Amino acid sequence: MGTRKLNDPTYWKLIFSLIVFSELLDIAVSAFYPSIRFLKIISIIVLFAALPIFLRSLKGIEKKDEEARQNKLKLKNIFDTLDVAIWSHDLKSETLLITPGIEKLYGYSYIDFYKDLNLWRKVIYPEDLEVIEDRGKRLALGETVTSVYRIIRPDGEVRWIQDRGFPTLDSKGEFVDFTSVLFDITDRKESEDRYRSLVEMSPDIIAVVNYEKIEYINEAGWKLVGAQHPEDLIGHSPLKFVPPQIVEAFKVRGNPHEQQKVRLEFKVKKLNGETIDVEMASTPISYEGRFAVQVVGRDITERKRAEATIQNMAFYDTLTGLPNRNRFRHHLNDALNKKEENKMLAVLFLDLDRFKIINDTKGHNTGDIVLQRVADRLEMSVKDEGMVSRQGGDEFIILLEDIDKERAALVAQRILYEFSKPIEVNNQEFFVTPSIGISLYPSDGLDEETLIKNADTAMYQAKERGKNNYRFYSSNLNGNSIRKMELENGLRKALEKNQLTLHYQPQVSLATGEIVGIEALVRWNHPEHGFIAPSEFIPLAEETGLIVPIGKWVLWEACKQRKAWENAGFREFPIAVNVSVRQFEDDHFIEYISTILEEVGLQANHLELEITESIMQNLENSTIILNQLKELGVLLSMDDFGTGYSSLSYLKHLPIDKIKIDKSFVDDIIYHSNQGMMVKTIIDMGMNLNFVVIAEGIETEEQLSFLKNNACEIGQGYLFSRPVPADNLEEYLIIGNKKSGITN
Repeated sequence: MGTRKLNDPTYWKLIFSLIVFSELLDIAVSAFYPSIRFLKIISIIVLFAALPIFLRSLKGIEKKDEEARQNKLKLKNIFDTLDVAIWSHDLKSETLLITPGIEKLYGYSYIDFYKDLNLWRKVIYPEDLEVIEDRGKRLALGETVTSVYRIIRPDGEVRWIQDRGFPTLDSKGEFVDFTSVLFDITDRKESEDRYRSLVEMSPDIIAVVNYEKIEYINEAGWKLVGAQHPEDLIGHSPLKFVPPQIVEAFKVRGNPHEQQKVRLEFKVKKLNGETIDVEMASTPISYEGRFAVQVVGRDITERKRAEATIQNMAFYDTLTGLPNRNRFRHHLNDALNKKEENKMLAVLFLDLDRFKIINDTKGHNTGDIVLQRVADRLEMSVKDEGMVSRQGGDEFIILLEDIDKERAALVAQRILYEFSKPIEVNNQEFFVTPSIGISLYPSDGLDEETLIKNADTAMYQAKERGKNNYRFYSSNLNGNSIRKMELENGLRKALEKNQLTLHYQPQVSLATGEIVGIEALVRWNHPEHGFIAPSEFIPLAEETGLIVPIGKWVLWEACKQRKAWENAGFREFPIAVNVSVRQFEDDHFIEYISTILEEVGLQANHLELEITESIMQNLENSTIILNQLKELGVLLSMDDFGTGYSSLSYLKHLPIDKIKIDKSFVDDIIYHSNQGMMVKTIIDMGMNLNFVVIAEGIETEEQLSFLKNNACEIGQGYLFSRPVPADNLEEYLIIGNKKSGITN
């Protein structure tokens, strides 16, 4: 801060005043005390003594003056920095006082406002003029008013102004003066608008709760609970929608300034009484000058349903609703972990004996309905004595807790009784019987894996004993059952790993020795056990339903090989393929045969299907299918004739071309006391019914001679050839061609 120099007029005025004061003092002394001369000297001394005092006083005044000037400058700089303007208007004298800060706010020179006293109104955004009208009325009443409105600057930019007005009323209550402090709040206002827009447009619930009262809620929130307007909720207690413990958990506790975020999942009750699941987080905020809680959340009802569905899928079977493999194992482990003394558990492993036939022939829809009915019957049989679960396919496992061997047997008997009655689906009756294996804790195992494995082993033994029965586990069951399980697992992979092959056995005219047919026979070369006898794996394939895909593969391969022989010049004989009852009852069987013949390009009369007498169990359906096959031109033969259900009264009405005498009857020719009388009877009957008769299993010249003497037409067996691969059979085909006069 600077000081003034001595030639400043103020100094000279002060010195002049001191001199005048000194002279007046001298005149006064001379007038009253003329005889005392030294008093004049004293007045001069006083003059010079007072001079420093006056100088110091003057400097103090100068200092305060400078400080006031600097403070005024600082205040001006602050106003300029803060985008603040002050407007004072004396309405009586029309005197206007405006700070230069208005230039930054409005973009006009403050001189422009002096020139045009209505300029401030002209720049108001048109839609906000009603705010100004209301403000003027309230100021006239002496109220201090804070108004927010928009202005339009000369460059067209719109800015938000906060205007706080202080009115002055005279003694008569008339409005005579007011002062306004104006702030530019555009940035804050736009930020608030953006925040408000985000809040209102948010798909999440956003609400403010204060003192257990809803202060604010956005559109997503009030629509979620089924309200028509936010006013339906604002001011109401949240207890109307959420449990008391949730409201309590969201309360501000302790110091509100310390973050107290809470995240919860709970149910909200809608206005219509329905409940939904929500996830919400809360945090303390200041709302309209008071502490409150802001909650942000979302509707998670669909997510909860999806989680419940996933949970259900993880532990429950979607088709039957029964506990699945995972749920059962958890439950069994929990029961085993209790380890209560003298408590016995029973695990029942159940497999349906005839289900795969139904599933393969009637389709999966029918099969699914049957499984659902099976589940119902099992639960009805077990009641509250244990847990019934579906393991997959047609396998079920039952856990019986706190039980003994006798009661476990009673439950198994109840199950067998329930399945003695047919299951009706779409006006059709199906007989499904169970085979049940039972293992007991602790005698048959101490862990869930062992108990289930041993029950499974006992179930296989029950199947081997004729099915539709139950069997308790015994350690001596393991050998056969383990091999059977190994073969079943291997058979499931045999097709995809190319372990199955076809061998071919010729059928020979007993009169001429020519080849008049060839039978295709499937063989399985197991990677560990070598060649498995068909008598061992074919029944297993029938039991598991694998005979259907295996049978289709055999048909396809046999037809391709027959076509290859035809292309090689071997023409005049059919290739015979065995057909399972399961294949025969397949709704798409005819279509499949037709497709193979068409795609391979094989004549229908070059394919012979060998069926067994078991088809007679469903004679009506079998007759329809056989007639359809005859319409295609396919040859039909009855295999293993005499061992099954055939009735001559039925047989003569079926479109059969050939009958095959079973090997057991051919063996009787030399090994039985009746010396082949049964074979002779079958041959005579076949001739009378105009069937071609084939004898299979011929191994000796004696058998051959007997068959020739009794007019049997065709023979098949080791005497002529064992079943051999296709390449090895060509020698027989060449010999046959030569006998027929055909050359390749």
